[in-house]
Amino acid sequence: MRKLLSLRHWSHIFKRVYKLIVSPHVPFAHKLLFIIPVLLYWVLPDVMPFTPIDDIAVTMLAAGWFAKWMEGKHGIS
Repeated sequence: MRKLLSLRHWSHIFKRVYKLIVSPHVPFAHKLLFIIPVLLYWVLPDVMPFTPIDDIAVTMLAAGWFAKWMEGKHGIS
């Protein structure tokens, strides 16, 4: 639980995501698997009414998933 509330942890996650987004080794289609859902959730939050998850929480969860998946799949760290 402390890890989820740690700014250091999340800054590390977002640095990893940025590195993956600009990496030429990660296919563009895989980058879109992170970018499109996050952007849509930020732009269209009313699509899912009564969802108690904030935009930044969805972005943080998606960033953690994306970083872990892409680093494992493409061997980038």
